[in-house]
Amino acid sequence: MDGGETVTAGAPQGRRNWDVSALIAALIGLLALCVSAYTAYIQRQQVRAQVWPYLEPGISGSKREIVLVNKGVGPAIVKSVRIYVDGKAQRDWSAVFSALGMKFEHAPPFSTVFGVVISAGDRIDQVLFQSVEDFNAYAHQADRVEKMYCYCSSLSECWIYDDRVTDPSRITQPVDQCPARSGDDFLDNVAAQAATPSRDDD
Repeated sequence: MDGGETVTAGAPQGRRNWDVSALIAALIGLLALCVSAYTAYIQRQQVRAQVWPYLEPGISGSKREIVLVNKGVGPAIVKSVRIYVDGKAQRDWSAVFSALGMKFEHAPPFSTVFGVVISAGDRIDQVLFQSVEDFNAYAHQADRVEKMYCYCSSLSECWIYDDRVTDPSRITQPVDQCPARSGDDFLDNVAAQAATPSRDDD
């Protein structure tokens, strides 16, 4: 062109440098966000492990008791209880013993577990039989009795223990939430004694 003017094609050098700097800043920000999210995930997993409950029922011949033990490392909040005899849901311990054909001169005392919190390493003595004979009468038929407990951690994560499940590895399973109230619920909190948790090593 006349006048000696020269036109350079493409974006100015300063604009290209700004684009590269912006891209690097965006990548650094994204990396920081990913690291923060992963750190939060790891921290939550650690907290979950620290409050994980694990309920397991059993019977104690030495103490003539039906027990429920928390073998986990965090408190278990019992949300639902169902107990079956020969596959049929029972409403309370009196119904359980009646279905088993058991009669007592003195009814065994029992404690409620429905709605209670069982601390890590604690247990609830659900039923205390008054005599060895009474305990043996139950123990000899214990395989007819099946129990289901739904419980949650302090983080509102829930599990179901159900010994109707034949696969031992699946007897306790995580669930989104505990079952809604129904006619199958075991109401051991009616006319029951106050639950008295005790250390599992007592």
